[in-house]
This record gives sequence, structure tokens and C-alpha cells, in this order.
Amino acid sequence: MWCPLCNHDETRVVDSRLTGDGMQIRRRRECLKCANRFNTFEAPELKAPRVIKSDGGREAFSEDKLRRGMMRALEKRPVETREVERSIRRLLREISSAEEAEIPSTLIGEWVMRELRRLDQVAFVRFASVYRRFEDLQAFRELIETLEREGEAALDARQFSLLEKPSRGRRQDG
Repeated sequence: MWCPLCNHDETRVVDSRLTGDGMQIRRRRECLKCANRFNTFEAPELKAPRVIKSDGGREAFSEDKLRRGMMRALEKRPVETREVERSIRRLLREISSAEEAEIPSTLIGEWVMRELRRLDQVAFVRFASVYRRFEDLQAFRELIETLEREGEAALDARQFSLLEKPSRGRRQDG
């Protein structure tokens, strides 16, 4: 392992520990030349199947693309980074454990929507509107009505209802 400070190629491991989720090993290292200490993280390489796009094309699975899509949907939402990372890890495990060598992008999209639904209703609706290519307000209305029918019990305490009625004394914009 190269030292990030002096580029010396000899370091020693001072300490090794599992991360909180048990998915990585954190190694504390020390450079034998300059005594700089730094952390490295070791994780298993997941085999990911190829993705069959809606137009029939095939491409390698991209964790970056998955992460960007989820983060875009969750932008400015009150969801902890730790929870987002857990969801992404669940998705990566599910994708890498798929038995097929190729899986349709539609299946990955459904899995992403399931995770977003657990995290935040607004993020779920944002992602679903793009993923399902909503073309009018009626499509949004139907999705929101479905969420409401499934009950407020599924709402996380930190979320507001999508159609929350303003309480007295609160000004309603619009």
C-alpha cells in the first residue's frame, strides 16, 4: 500500500476492524518512512450482472449510476446518509446475488423504487415520475392516492404526508 503523503510503498497495518455494518474492514496503516497514519477500507468485490436496457441494449452494471439516481431523488430530503448507504448496500447485494448473467433495467428500477419508498415518499414519487415517465398530473394523482390508501402507518416519523392539510395558524402558500 502506498503512503498518500510521501508515496513510499512500505506501510504496516496498525489496526483492523469491521465497519459498523460488517460490510468492510477498516485498516489503520502507518508509513514506514514518514510515520504518516491513514485508513484504508477493504470490501468484497461484488459480481454484478449485465443490465438489459429498455431498448434491448446491454451494458455493465454501474454502482455510480445507481447511487446518482437515488441521490437525485433524495436531494434536499431529510434522510440520513447512513440510511441511504444501507439502502444502496441492500440493492447491491440483491443485484449481485441475481442468478442470471443479465437482468432487465426495469427490475433494478423496481428495486430502487422499493428502497426509496422505505426512505422517503417524496423521493419515491420523484423517482417514479421519471422512471415510469409520467406525462400528466393524473399519473401523479394516482400514485399519491395509492400511497394514501396504503395508510399513514407506513410513514416514517420524520416525513410529512404528501397531501398534509395545513393546521390552523399556518399560512398556506399558493
